[in-house]
Amino acid sequence: MRNGLDLNDLEAFVAVAEAGGFTAAADRLGTAKSRISQRVGRLEDALGTTLFTRTTRRVSPTPEGEALRERCAPLLGGLTQAIEEAGQASSELHGPLRVAAPTDLAVQTLAPLVRRFRADHPGVRFELRSSDRILDPVQEGIDLSFRLGWLKDSTQRASKLRDFEQWVVASPAYLARAGTPESPEDLVDHDWLALSLLPAPLTWTFEHADGRRVQVQMHSGLRTDSTPLLRTLLLDAGGISAIDELSAASALAAGTLVRVLPEWRLPRGGLYAVYPPRRFASARARAFVAFCRTALAD
Repeated sequence: MRNGLDLNDLEAFVAVAEAGGFTAAADRLGTAKSRISQRVGRLEDALGTTLFTRTTRRVSPTPEGEALRERCAPLLGGLTQAIEEAGQASSELHGPLRVAAPTDLAVQTLAPLVRRFRADHPGVRFELRSSDRILDPVQEGIDLSFRLGWLKDSTQRASKLRDFEQWVVASPAYLARAGTPESPEDLVDHDWLALSLLPAPLTWTFEHADGRRVQVQMHSGLRTDSTPLLRTLLLDAGGISAIDELSAASALAAGTLVRVLPEWRLPRGGLYAVYPPRRFASARARAFVAFCRTALAD
């Protein structure tokens, strides 16, 4: 570039600004921390300004650094996408793909899809991150996130892959001990297992096929913030609860969980693929999303 500037230095700067540190930026770019530091220092020397405020705990962009990041990050993303698409227009997909998903969704659904996708595209190097908390895609360097539920932020670049239902389920042993509820109101007298990840884990609205609607306020002596743990508690006859059909499917097929009140429906949710804001989606990410949509539809 003019004035001796190097695009590699600019890429290193954007990675540090987004990741919040030199170590995280080096991990994202697959290089040494010392090289990242060298590139950023070289860029600061060329521009004649300080781009980061460095402390022992955090590296933060200066006002000049933040202004540069806002202008350059989208341009670098567009350049990267153009190069990828030109190189892969007639060749095999290749390169890294960092994917984040809730733990249960990653185990139950995503892992088999990744295996099948890589069988057709061995050049794609996946890094799977599972967490029931929502990761910051920019800071964590996530290329693609999968979300299960309801997206509140309409500005997110999301693609719905499929709808899912929520089912009230319990183990046969629990139902033998506590009885099978015959109406939503009966659930008040049962041991409700609450999933605290939900905005209102104790308030549920049921709708019957004939149009009737019933809202029930549950009572719970046990809460968890983990869908896998909720399923384990259900399997262990710890109580009764609502769980998404993707998480319950294998246990229902095996008969270790039983669906109750099947004539009553709970609000449906969605499975979404979410792209990071202000970043172009790579050909790898778009191809994997298209593959997942087809596979889940089947």
